[in-house]
Amino acid sequence: MQRREFLGTGAAVAAAGLGLAGRASADEPLHWKMVTTWPKNFPGLGTGAEFLAQAIGEMSGGRLQVQVYGAGELVPAFEVFDAVSQGAAQMGHGAAYYWKGKNPAFQFFSTMPFGMTANEMNGWLYKGGGMELWEEAYAPFDVVPLAAGNTMVQMGGWFKREIRGLEDLQGLRMRIPGLGGEVLRRVGGTPVNLSGKELLVSLQTGAIDATEWVGPWNDLAFGLHRAAKYYYYPGWHEPGTTLEGLVHRPAFEALPKDLQAIVQNAARATNQDMMADFTAHNNDALKALVEKYEVELRQFPPEVLSALREHAEAVIAEVAETGEFTRRVYDSYQSFYARVRDWTAISEQAYLDTR
Repeated sequence: MQRREFLGTGAAVAAAGLGLAGRASADEPLHWKMVTTWPKNFPGLGTGAEFLAQAIGEMSGGRLQVQVYGAGELVPAFEVFDAVSQGAAQMGHGAAYYWKGKNPAFQFFSTMPFGMTANEMNGWLYKGGGMELWEEAYAPFDVVPLAAGNTMVQMGGWFKREIRGLEDLQGLRMRIPGLGGEVLRRVGGTPVNLSGKELLVSLQTGAIDATEWVGPWNDLAFGLHRAAKYYYYPGWHEPGTTLEGLVHRPAFEALPKDLQAIVQNAARATNQDMMADFTAHNNDALKALVEKYEVELRQFPPEVLSALREHAEAVIAEVAETGEFTRRVYDSYQSFYARVRDWTAISEQAYLDTR
């Protein structure tokens, strides 16, 4: 009842925000709400949203102050986009593949199975035309998208049983979002979409047989090792997942130009800071999982990865044919990917193979 009332007053909230935006000052600051798909202050993701809010406040000298709400505090995790679209909250923080039901093209702005890494995604978004397409995709919903974080290469997930071959994926019920879930379906599994706070209990009760979340730092915080023994890599389904800041367009456009620039550049700072955070913390968390909690670290068998890659290419190509705009996004993504991967191969990949 409280959530429906909150969403129902979206227009009033937006109107109030617009009225304040034009006169935001140190004496009379503008107050915004940010709803997120993550638990409050959850490592990396939730703290990334907090970093974004704090950066906006500090960079604006307190003229624009943002209060962050975790998943379920004001709206459920998967209703964040709607809350921002309707103006019930001026900002949100999540991932574009959660809203694929609104437009399948959204998924390209988060991650693609066997697709671009975090650095490559940043290149496409900021310098390859990706942001312009993303803005066009969200425009009908009165939402301004901002790249505001990246998890980098994720882990392949937690499994209650070993994955020795494709037969072990048959009938497997796994929490896995986005196009990775559809790829799993093609090899005989059953994808399930759950919010982060549901994962541990779902594994413990047998509602699912496996789950992926992000990586060691986040997975340790959720305690997923308490419910599954086998931890697989690499994260073929999410090689560089861009997280997003969402801004209600009327509220954003009502801001003075300097505050608009502050919101945009605070998101860029968040994008960089989150990558540093995951780089700094993932290995220590992985060491704890393996040495302290005796988790079995496994690499997916080559035949499994090969089959997943084959199906991923087919799934992505099918998504591209769902509409003219989706095709444009697909062509832009694939064109940039084809160019940048050649450089990655003789720079970062070659160096990592030899160091």
